[in-house]
Amino acid sequence: MRPLKNLYGKSQVTITERGSPPRVLFSGEDLLVEDLPIGTRIISSRPPLNGLVNVAAAIRYAINHPEGMDPLHALLVPGMRVTIALDDISLPLPPMKTPDVRQQVLEIVLDLLAESGVDDVHIIIANALHRRMTEPEMKRMVGQKIWDEFYPDRYMNHDAEDPDGIVEMERTSHHEVVAINRRAAESDLLIYINLNLVPMDGGHKSVGTGLANYESLSFHHNPRTIRASDSYMEPSRSALHQSTDRIGRVIDRNLKVFHIETTINNKMFDDPIDFLMKREEDFTEIDRLKLQATRFTLSRMPRAMKRKMFASFPAPYSVTGVFAGATEPTHAKTLEMTWKQYSVPVDGQSDIVIYGMPYVSPYNVNSILNPLLVQVMALGYLFNLNRGVPLVKKGGVIIFTHPCYDEFDPEHHAPYIEFFNRLLPETRDAMVLSHKYEREFATNPSYVRLYRKGNSYHGAHPFYMYYWGENGRQHVGKVIAAGAENSHVPALMGWDRTDTLSEAIEEARGFIGRSASISFVKIPPIFQVDVKL
Repeated sequence: MRPLKNLYGKSQVTITERGSPPRVLFSGEDLLVEDLPIGTRIISSRPPLNGLVNVAAAIRYAINHPEGMDPLHALLVPGMRVTIALDDISLPLPPMKTPDVRQQVLEIVLDLLAESGVDDVHIIIANALHRRMTEPEMKRMVGQKIWDEFYPDRYMNHDAEDPDGIVEMERTSHHEVVAINRRAAESDLLIYINLNLVPMDGGHKSVGTGLANYESLSFHHNPRTIRASDSYMEPSRSALHQSTDRIGRVIDRNLKVFHIETTINNKMFDDPIDFLMKREEDFTEIDRLKLQATRFTLSRMPRAMKRKMFASFPAPYSVTGVFAGATEPTHAKTLEMTWKQYSVPVDGQSDIVIYGMPYVSPYNVNSILNPLLVQVMALGYLFNLNRGVPLVKKGGVIIFTHPCYDEFDPEHHAPYIEFFNRLLPETRDAMVLSHKYEREFATNPSYVRLYRKGNSYHGAHPFYMYYWGENGRQHVGKVIAAGAENSHVPALMGWDRTDTLSEAIEEARGFIGRSASISFVKIPPIFQVDVKL
């Protein structure tokens, strides 16, 4: 197979031969170094795009030359009521070095509002049913100056369960509920500041999901809609996005929304773990020493300390684009830039696909990757990082490396514990779980209180995480957790387990046949495959 070339001239897709270097894989908070079978297809990301030379200038240009709307300054009138909504801590992954791009946009927008005589301004984190961000997390996102001026009365988390804080608009043509944050809905102008990590983010999904309540979210975060979404990363082929688009268009008819969307490159790691950004063929002697030192250090750390160590390495992302204006034309520009960074062309599917499972997901920042989140990473995000058809063939095998520890964070993931230990032993059928138990959890007073007053995900959230893996479950013939430290978690999820990756590959070949084709997806950094049949 002839290697495909990326924008920088290096091969993105290579085939292992005798003498090929061992591959570095994440397994939770550990790093594995594994030899893969000869003939394995190695798929790597594009190198990081160059960042903007002057981010502040790009922000000012975008808001002064928006898509499909008047410039932001022309929309401002002294005394008007403005709400600014921000994406929450679920992206980017890992969290970016400060100043966060949301802070950079906020500083310019807030100065413009002040110059225009607009002082009725609130900042709301669009966390939907995600956990409330903590005070240190909120402060880090916007910086000291904005924190001091706006927190706590004018800088807050969205509360999807506030009985007086939600406004319902007319329903969509498909009778979907459109209910969003009251402060946002009753503003003269809503400014949404988005950080677009992958093509699934942004657009109508920002307001219609981030500022919504459970009743509205339930129309697209359900097994039926997920099954009808052929690609999460290709909005035109996603029933979930079609639903959020309908909801978003109702919002845009009732509310003036000015979007500011930003894109970043994929430079997730810096020194001393910057070797994780490289193909093993490109390792220098210093990179190999860093790898050895990192593995040695991790081998002597308790798990909690490993998490803390990785959390201490914020990502050196660079901003690659800033776009502003009306929802749809702005997001079209964003998608174009996002695909430029993440899209990797690949010829054909594989019988077996191997992933290393990193320590972080959108839902365990500063916390634990519990069994349900391992599931959503394997069968939700990693399986769905594609345009067109999935990388793994129908009935094929997914192998991932992770310890699958049976650990939960009771502060962040309280309802997950009951879902995993009470519901999954009864059934793994997403439709049954949805019809029989979802509303019970969503309305449980204890879970509502923990969501509103603590830092726990909403009672419905573990269901959404389980549904997110529905396409993967319906598509693959087998899932193997390589290196799982117990049998309990994989068995409850319906997966096989092996002690090593080599054993997992042998089992997968036994299931498919000795001639099975194998692809290894080298993540991190994240990317998506464009599979050509």
